[in-house]
Amino acid sequence: MNRHLLRAAAPISALLGVVLAAGPALAHTGVSSQQAQALAVDAVLAFKAAGESDTAGIDEVQVVLPQGIGPADVSLVKAPQGWALKPGAEGFTVSGPALAPGKAADYQVKVRQLPDAPQLAFKTLVMYTDTQVDRWIEIPQNGSEPKNPAPVLKLAKAAPGATPLAAPTPTAAPSASPSPSPTPTPTPTPTPTAPAVPSAAATTTLVLNETTEDGASSNGPVIIGAVVLLLVITGGVVWWRRRSSSEG
Repeated sequence: MNRHLLRAAAPISALLGVVLAAGPALAHTGVSSQQAQALAVDAVLAFKAAGESDTAGIDEVQVVLPQGIGPADVSLVKAPQGWALKPGAEGFTVSGPALAPGKAADYQVKVRQLPDAPQLAFKTLVMYTDTQVDRWIEIPQNGSEPKNPAPVLKLAKAAPGATPLAAPTPTAAPSASPSPSPTPTPTPTPTPTAPAVPSAAATTTLVLNETTEDGASSNGPVIIGAVVLLLVITGGVVWWRRRSSSEG
């Protein structure tokens, strides 16, 4: 009878061994969704990151998004109290007050639209308060379970007629600043005109017509000189005639 019990217990033991061996892998990180279908719109994804430290709690989880999902397409739905989501260059971060040691970080996000793919892998880093980091970044290949598997969400085929959504409408650019009022053109200050310089002829005329202080014309000396010269010549002629007469 003991032999029959041992034979019956053998398959149970083997099954228990498989479950125990798979237990740690299943408990690391995971992702699930009730809308796990390609091109699903506003799909809510539930993530679970197990707390694997007995002395430190999780205070941050970083996720690298698969191709086809952008950081701007993800919004937070549910998370531990005080936690928030922050988009990054390749994915997003959810973080907040540290959880109790051993407590899992459970959170949910909404994705604007899932890509048209058979499955999505979400590489994940789990941060602890003691600087420990769990790296769940390996992609399962050919059905094998890697040592540090990334959470993978398998998707059903897209619904008939489903199409990719248009790109999100960009944020409206700020309105242009009102055009400044035209600045009045300053009236140019007239440049004082230099007094006209008289020509040489005009200058000569002015000099010739200039009167002396006693009212006499400036030509007076010239006239007097001419009279004196005329008198000298006349006197000379008279003297020469008298001499000639006396000699004759």
